[in-house]
Amino acid sequence: MTETAASTDRPAPETPEPAPQPHPWAELGPEEFHLLRLAPLPADRVTGLRPLRFVQLGRAERHSQVQSLLRLSIQLPGQHLRRETNLLEVWADHRSKEVRFGPDAGLLIEPANRGLGRFLLAQGIAWARQRWTHYKVEGGVLGIKDALSDEARARRDHVLRAQGFTVDYPDPLQSKALYGAERVGELQPEWNREKVQVVGLLDAGAMLEQAHATLLEQEGQIRKLEERIALYKREDGTLRFTITCLIAFALFQAGILIWIATR
Repeated sequence: MTETAASTDRPAPETPEPAPQPHPWAELGPEEFHLLRLAPLPADRVTGLRPLRFVQLGRAERHSQVQSLLRLSIQLPGQHLRRETNLLEVWADHRSKEVRFGPDAGLLIEPANRGLGRFLLAQGIAWARQRWTHYKVEGGVLGIKDALSDEARARRDHVLRAQGFTVDYPDPLQSKALYGAERVGELQPEWNREKVQVVGLLDAGAMLEQAHATLLEQEGQIRKLEERIALYKREDGTLRFTITCLIAFALFQAGILIWIATR
C-alpha cells in the first residue's frame, strides 16, 4: 500500500522537446546557371592581381503564400569554397510584408574587390523590386569582422550606399554599423557593368571561336618565326665555316711570308 502511494507521487518523466525541423528550402541548390565575365583590372595593393576571370552564377527561387526566397551563389572554377562564401539570400515575408537580405553571417565574397558583391546585391534588389516595392527592408548589423581594415570597411559601406542602403555607426569607435532602408523601392538595382558582365551562350560561343581563331593565327606566326630562326641558324653556320676557312688561309699565308722572310 505504501509502495503504491509512493509510486503515484513521483513526477512523470518529462518528454524531450522535438528538435526544430530545418526549413524546407534550407538545402535548395542552384537550378539556373549563367556565365559571368570579370574584367581585368589593375593590381590592387591589398587584393593583389586582378586578371580576366570567368565564374558561374547559380540561381534558385521558391514561392509560397507565406514566404519567397531567391538564392544566388558564385562558383569559381577549380576552387572549393565554404558554403556561406559567395552566397546571397533574399527572403520576402508576405505576412509582415518585409524583405530581408542575408545570410546572417554576412556577404562573404571571393575574389574580393572585383564587383561581385555589388552585382549580387543588384540582382537581389531587382528581383524584390519586380514584386514587392512597397515591402519594408529588414535592417541588420555589420560587425567589425566583416571588414578588418579601414579600406575594406570604406569599400563595403560604399557598395551598400550605392545600392540605396543607409549605413550608420551608433558608437564613436565604429566597432559595428547598422544598415537598412525604408522600402524596397528605395534600393537601386544597378552595378558596375564594366567590372561584371553576364555572358550569354551565343556570346560565350563567339568568344571561344575568336579565341580559337587567335590561337591558330598565333600558331602560324610561331611556325613562321621558327622557320626564319632555322634559316638564320643555317646561314650562321655557313658564315662561321667561311670565317674559319679564311682565318686558316690567312694564318697559312702569314706562315709562308714569315718563312720566306727568314730565308
